[in-house]
This record gives sequence, structure tokens and C-alpha cells, in this order.
Amino acid sequence: MRSIVPTPPSASPPVDRRLVFLLNVAQRRLQRYVAGRGGDHGVTAAQSGLLFVLGERDGVPMSEAAAALDLNPPGISGLVERMAAAKLIRRRVDPEDGRVWRLWLTPAGRIALGQAKAELVRIQARLTEGFSDAEIEVVARWLSSFQSKFSKGDDQ
Repeated sequence: MRSIVPTPPSASPPVDRRLVFLLNVAQRRLQRYVAGRGGDHGVTAAQSGLLFVLGERDGVPMSEAAAALDLNPPGISGLVERMAAAKLIRRRVDPEDGRVWRLWLTPAGRIALGQAKAELVRIQARLTEGFSDAEIEVVARWLSSFQSKFSKGDDQ
């Protein structure tokens, strides 16, 4: 007679805790994916970010847009130049303070914003697939903590 010996449950493989490495790889892969999808609506991920900011509040000062996107002055200036040249946004000097530039969406920018929003919904669904709401909350909290744990680099 053959005896049946229960086999112990298989242990899960250890979790890879090389967080800096994993975060860098994830960021590069996501950027490549988004860049590859940009052709669908003709804007880059950075441009989509500014479209989202202006979609929330058209006419925002450039400095506030830079802060919202975590960009330094040269970064926002280049982004605004490219988007103005592409006729996605327009900029004007603030009538009350000639030192301030304000940014507005153009009709083409509004169309691009709608397309970027639809693409973001698809990307978010892919990113969160297979994870519970509680797990996503932990990841979001962890990623958000970077903003207080590490400076933007401007003051270093």
C-alpha cells in the first residue's frame, strides 16, 4: 500500500526589494510605453501634463504650471515653447503684472487634452490591473511620500 505524504505548500518567491532599481526600470518602461502611445494623439507625456493643468485652470501663470509639474524654469520654458509652436497652448503677458506669463489652451489643445485623458484612463487601468484598491492605496501613498522625503533639487 502506498502512503500519501502531503507536500508542504510552496513558498512564494522572495520579494525583490531593490526599490531604487525597480522604480527606475518601471519609470523607463512606462515612459517608453507612453512615448510610443503619444503618436495616437500627437503629444508627449510632459505635454499631456501641462494640458491637464490647463484643463483644470486655464490662464494659469507659468510659474504655477511649473510647480504643478515639478519643473524648473528652463524646463517649463522649453515645454511652453514647444507647445505654443504646436499651437496647443498660447501664452500672454498678465495685464496686471508684465513679469508674469499666463497660459491658455487653444482649440487644438482642448482636443489633445480629451485624447490624453482617454489614454490616461487606459494606462491607469493597465497599471492597476490585478491589484486591489487597498494595494493601490499603499503604492500611491508610498510614491506620494517622495515629494516630502526628497527635494526637487532646486535647493541642493
